Amino acid sequence: MRRDAEMSFFAFVVLAAIVCAPASAAEQYPTKPIRLIVPFPPGGLSDALARIIARNIAQDWKQQLVIDNRPGAGTTLAADIVAKSPADGYTLFYQDITTHGINAGLYRKLPYDSLKDFVPIAMVSASPLILCVHSSLRVKSVKDLVALARVQPGRINFASSGNGTILHLSGALLMKLAKIDLTHVPYKGSAPAVTAVLSGEVAMTFGTTTSVIPHLKSGKIRGLAVTTKEPSQMFPEFPPIAQTVPGYDVKLFQGIIAPAGMPGNIVKKLNGELNAIMSRPDIKEQWATYGAEVVLLTPNEFATRFKEELDKLSKIAIDSGARMD
Repeated sequence: MRRDAEMSFFAFVVLAAIVCAPASAAEQYPTKPIRLIVPFPPGGLSDALARIIARNIAQDWKQQLVIDNRPGAGTTLAADIVAKSPADGYTLFYQDITTHGINAGLYRKLPYDSLKDFVPIAMVSASPLILCVHSSLRVKSVKDLVALARVQPGRINFASSGNGTILHLSGALLMKLAKIDLTHVPYKGSAPAVTAVLSGEVAMTFGTTTSVIPHLKSGKIRGLAVTTKEPSQMFPEFPPIAQTVPGYDVKLFQGIIAPAGMPGNIVKKLNGELNAIMSRPDIKEQWATYGAEVVLLTPNEFATRFKEELDKLSKIAIDSGARMD
């Protein structure tokens, strides 16, 4: 009897240790450097914002957060690395609208499942694109643009950062909803696309805020509207396209995700830290300089938004006809 009691007690202790180990590990997390994979080269918007976040986490947690830039294959290379990494909280992914929203519909086959292989942790920013035209194009509003496009089908061209990019899909969505015909001219990046509009080579583009704001101030290009459904607090002078074209809504969103299966305690801890960082006035000011707005969501709220954006954007990508093998 005594031996049986001792064995039962021993079994209870072992079981308790196994059950409590994940919680204990989560409470102690992080105990070593964290890798934040950024699927773009150094110097861009995503890289800049990721580095600001990394510095703040390192200061708060006294633990290094290393930026690992892994550009290539339309961000699918980096996403695949993350999907196949241990779900222990030490490999995170700085995702944006391209990596999961667009690519799910752009690629015929991906080496991972854009939803099932990842766990959303926190959204960190959202921003509109700005519909801009060359100053020589005699339109002052989206209504004017749509009217002109209807009497000149196919004669108005728009620049994008490449086939299947968010700039391309923004134009494709406008054509679909407004029932107009524009000519798409792809460039290798958003900067060349904006340059093409500045020179008058192309009539219009959907520019990222950082790429077009300096030129809007110079008067060489004219801003007509923002792509988000709701008015932008950052750019109240530009009405939403949706006021003229109902149903139009495109936004750039960025967030932190991780491999699926990461312990819930670590997800919650990371979400709390990221939201605390994003709530700081200096961070909001820095985000504003990039034309981005801070977004604070719980993991569940981000998961819902994540899926909504993925479903919407993957459908736009498919409808546009832009496909990648």
